[in-house]
Amino acid sequence: MKIFSYKQGELIAEAFERWEVEYLFIGSSGSIFYGFPAVIQGIEIFPAKTPENGQKLISALRELGFELTPEDESHLIAGKDFVQLRSGPFDLDLVFAPDGIETFTEAKSRALMIDGRFPVASLDDIIASKRAANRQKDRESLPRLEAFRDYLRSRNLTALPANPSNP
Repeated sequence: MKIFSYKQGELIAEAFERWEVEYLFIGSSGSIFYGFPAVIQGIEIFPAKTPENGQKLISALRELGFELTPEDESHLIAGKDFVQLRSGPFDLDLVFAPDGIETFTEAKSRALMIDGRFPVASLDDIIASKRAANRQKDRESLPRLEAFRDYLRSRNLTALPANPSNP
């Protein structure tokens, strides 16, 4: 089992920046960048769904040490809804169409750049996606994640926008 580490996030951010990949950290891996305590096995990335971004993504992933099959490459270029990679230095889930989030452009407009180098989906989007996915593990973590978001807002610890339509 490969457990997510901050160093892996740094490696992704550096390679994706070099190749100009448009993406956001999302899911539990995204919430960790806000300081949410979680242990996860794979990193979840929400890439922009364009053929050009898919090509850049392929180059960045190869640089990181992922062995991509021709099928993997075609899925990345096409922006297949969900691509799971286990052929590299860590497990990576590429979610081109996360549940509960309409478009990459909208999510990017609400995202935060954490530590000046980690583009992370807003906690509201992470929560909305987990709620819409409705997986058992997400249902179990949602109350803690929502309480964490509310705590951050109450302390004004991040630039989290108030979103009354998504409490």
